[in-house]
Amino acid sequence: MEPARTPRQGHPRGLYLLFAVEAWERFSYYGMRALLTLYMIKALEFSTEKSGNIYGTYTGLVYLTPLIGGYVADRYLGARKSITVGAILMALGHFAMAFPPLPFFYTALGLLIVGNGFFKPNISTVVGQLYEPDDPRRDGGFTIFYMGINLGAFFSPIICGTLGEIVGWHYGFAAAGVGMVAGLLLYLWLGPRLLGDKGCVPVARQMKQNHQDTPLTSVEKQRIAVIFILSFFVIFFWASFEQAGSSLTLFADRSTDRHIPLVGWEMPVSWFQSVNPLFIFLLAPLFSSMWIKLARRHREPSTPMKMALGLVLLAIGFVVMIAAAAVYQQSGPVSLLWLLFAYLLHTLGELCLSPVGLSMVTKLAPAKFASLLMGTWFLSSFLANFVGGTFAGQYDAMDLTTFFMIPTATAAGAAVLLLLLVKPLKRMMHGVH
Repeated sequence: MEPARTPRQGHPRGLYLLFAVEAWERFSYYGMRALLTLYMIKALEFSTEKSGNIYGTYTGLVYLTPLIGGYVADRYLGARKSITVGAILMALGHFAMAFPPLPFFYTALGLLIVGNGFFKPNISTVVGQLYEPDDPRRDGGFTIFYMGINLGAFFSPIICGTLGEIVGWHYGFAAAGVGMVAGLLLYLWLGPRLLGDKGCVPVARQMKQNHQDTPLTSVEKQRIAVIFILSFFVIFFWASFEQAGSSLTLFADRSTDRHIPLVGWEMPVSWFQSVNPLFIFLLAPLFSSMWIKLARRHREPSTPMKMALGLVLLAIGFVVMIAAAAVYQQSGPVSLLWLLFAYLLHTLGELCLSPVGLSMVTKLAPAKFASLLMGTWFLSSFLANFVGGTFAGQYDAMDLTTFFMIPTATAAGAAVLLLLLVKPLKRMMHGVH
């Protein structure tokens, strides 16, 4: 059965289903993440260093297990069944967080880590399968899909964060579980109708049946090498960007004046986690149409160039945080506009790098390794989150301006090196735009 088709200038209807399912899944993930650091420090009474290490280990492993989930999907289960398995495990994990005893806390983190491994690489792979290899709509489609990620990420800190900070921590975690169940039910209901047979059969079995399981060509090997090289640079991006859930949350809690004088209201700390996804949701349609228009004029930047620009924008965002830290050290809590401006710059960088990277993997990866290489792409986020969490654990031990200088320098240095590699990487892509 083929999925419902739309005219070439539109997008496949299945994209909007995956958009909605991903929105609910990200609602659950970011709702829990918005509370995690605050919960460990304020409720579990962990030290800042221990909380940062647990946060980094958890968010890192969430991006390691997609390597395993991608392999299992390619070889045995298929992408669609793997998505279902992952969603069930993650729902159980979120509900486990709703129980106070400490063993439930660690069990919940384990379920979320394994469930995400099955879910995350395979839903992105199915998005890629909705498009032909040469379809110019692919980058735009992934940018729309990325809006789904951030729609969920926008509402979750507001809903889960408010419940967690004001009503009770475990109400916030339970709300995240409800969101995951909603996404699973929507996927099971509409998936067969809108996705057809995309992702149902394991790629390895399908290629063997069609006698297409041939050795990799030299071109395919070079394209895979590009995925690994760009994944390396993405480590520098996410290690700094993911400070949003740790050190930037602490800056919002301790160093930011969150009072809104006109209404006499103090903004909850967890609400800052909604700023980035709000900017994504507002700006992603502009980026989607911009890439398509530039492609029609043959002026679209290459994927490596887009990613280098993303690193530059991230570095500039941390320059803003250096200035904010200096103002705080001189005169106390700073305006929340400092954080908002930094998040805006980080968001612009993210739109140049993350959805483009997802699209790039589906274009460069040989079909038989599609989910596995998507897992490899997420492996860079594993390393980045581990490094970023360990770094965030030093927040109390370092001078604040010096602390923010480090991600500024690493992002800027990685951007310069990637700019030097743009031309050779384009050659190794062998015509894939």
